[in-house]
Amino acid sequence: MRFSVAAAIFALSAATSGYSKVMMSKSGGDATYYAPGLGSCGHNNVATDFIVAVDHATITKFPGAGANPNTNPMCGRKMRVTYGKKSVTVTVADTCPGCAVGSVDLTPTAFEKLAPLSVGRLHGVKWTLL
Repeated sequence: MRFSVAAAIFALSAATSGYSKVMMSKSGGDATYYAPGLGSCGHNNVATDFIVAVDHATITKFPGAGANPNTNPMCGRKMRVTYGKKSVTVTVADTCPGCAVGSVDLTPTAFEKLAPLSVGRLHGVKWTLL
């Protein structure tokens, strides 16, 4: 019995770890900023954290995503967001229900690495999962 339980755990571990290696890039979306709190990945965040909320369609259709957003394989992944010649590395921690596909919502501190907050919205950003 131990062997079959161990084999099942190994198979499940191998299957889920593969999702963390899925690479994805999107370009042409917008970047905005928001006041974070308890994110859909299940962690509390503050404005000075370097986190990102990913558009709802992308994060919910990511390979391995299920009904519980806390266990989404995108959660905790690093992402590089680029605008012009500037970029910032952030961690996926939330979902942006109002964002169009390919768009992201950044914490104010992360947004300021790309442009002043007074700009409000950046058009034509690119992001890549690392």
